Amino acid sequence: MAYDHYIAICKPLHYGTLLGSRACVHMAAAAWGGGLLHAVVHTANTFSLPFCQGNAVDQFFCEVPQILKLSCSHSYLREIGVLVVSICLFFGCFVFIFLSYVQIFRAVLRIPSEQGRHRAFSMCLPHLAVVSLFVSTAMFAYLKPPSVSSPLLDVVMAVLYSVVPPAVNPLIYSMRNQELKDALRKLKTGCFSAIFPPNYSQRIS
Repeated sequence: MAYDHYIAICKPLHYGTLLGSRACVHMAAAAWGGGLLHAVVHTANTFSLPFCQGNAVDQFFCEVPQILKLSCSHSYLREIGVLVVSICLFFGCFVFIFLSYVQIFRAVLRIPSEQGRHRAFSMCLPHLAVVSLFVSTAMFAYLKPPSVSSPLLDVVMAVLYSVVPPAVNPLIYSMRNQELKDALRKLKTGCFSAIFPPNYSQRIS
């Protein structure tokens, strides 16, 4: 999304050339490849650990830090290796998004029209908000010191980075669609009419 916004705002005349089907396939392959590498490293590390602390994970999914708590071996080298791979993948994505948005904001601030700047910012800020929520909560969940850990806090952080961003993504990115806005307006009107029928006020009076 960051690259899409960068091309749409900074190089709109070259949008069809720079963001064609080949570029989309390459970006999708890079995202899937990075996710697959990350999953394989975590899975291989998990299966190589001996477990003796029971089989109840203190989370609503098999999160890596919670699984490592069940291990009876303190193999810090494995944990450091997994952490290094995760940080490298994360840092690459973060730098790509950061540089894209630096260029986007530089281009937006040069737009003379206030309406044009507002439109460009409204296109970018929802994506930036979702990415910021995901990055901040995931970093806190994985890098927080053990002294501030608690089951409730772990669950809340996990929900904020694993459930909320995917859930709000379709809503945020489709709110610019006029057809969806009209459908939501009709749904809101229909729900309001069902709860408060037209003769409701007459009956009350």
